[in-house]
Amino acid sequence: MADIRTDLAQEAHELHRDVEGVECRDETCQGYEAHVVRVLTPQAAQALGKPVGTYVTLELDGLLRREEAGFARAVEAIAGLLTPMLPGKGLALVVGLGNRAMTPDVVGPKAVDYTLVTRHLVEGLPQFGHLRPVAALAPGVLGTTGMESGAVVEALVEQLRPACVLAIDALAARSVHRLCRTVQLSDTGIVPGSGVGNHRRGLTEETLGVPVVSLGVPTVVDGATLIEDLLGESTPADVPGRELFVTPREVDSRVADLSRVLGYGVSRALNPALSVEELNILIE
Repeated sequence: MADIRTDLAQEAHELHRDVEGVECRDETCQGYEAHVVRVLTPQAAQALGKPVGTYVTLELDGLLRREEAGFARAVEAIAGLLTPMLPGKGLALVVGLGNRAMTPDVVGPKAVDYTLVTRHLVEGLPQFGHLRPVAALAPGVLGTTGMESGAVVEALVEQLRPACVLAIDALAARSVHRLCRTVQLSDTGIVPGSGVGNHRRGLTEETLGVPVVSLGVPTVVDGATLIEDLLGESTPADVPGRELFVTPREVDSRVADLSRVLGYGVSRALNPALSVEELNILIE
């Protein structure tokens, strides 16, 4: 199963359950299941292909089923899981990674559209001084801007000197059952483009000099991963479909729903005094 590709720590651990130096637990947040994986040692990090840190996978099936209060509960769940990963105060920079021209890759930019931006208000108007300053950016991709998104973020971090960066991106999963149904939160940062094998400079505390929290939604499955996962064995490199990426037929509506949830969840975590109803008024 050497060609299995996944950005989800939960799936990586499912493939390597015998690895030592990993702690796992399940919990419930606002009626949604959450799976916590803590990678504790460099040896475990190497085995799983995930940096040392905490990864939380939140299952949001109820949101897709349009359950009663499903959106508000999902926002509260994301905010509740995100809050312990963030510094308690200071400017937060929200970065939406991805390509607006590609539906499976638009999660990050769309989430920024639903994020409450307050930096200009806090700095310019005294009546907004109770809010936490938040700035947001969707840097685009190299093919449309001529600039690496990581380089753009680094330059902005140097200019603004935020207390933390929240990076939002689309991910790749191993299982089609997790596509556009889960959100992974992590305190280890993120590598733009890694989900489709297009690795770029990572956005991490080491590269930016500030804590980086990542939020991601798996929107694609690599063709080779899907074939090997279904068959349970490696397949020859010339098997048709290995070079494809698979995404749900209704990816546009699912991405729209999850992007909105992420934006609201981030906004709620950064400014917990604001309710979901108040965010509706301020963002929509």
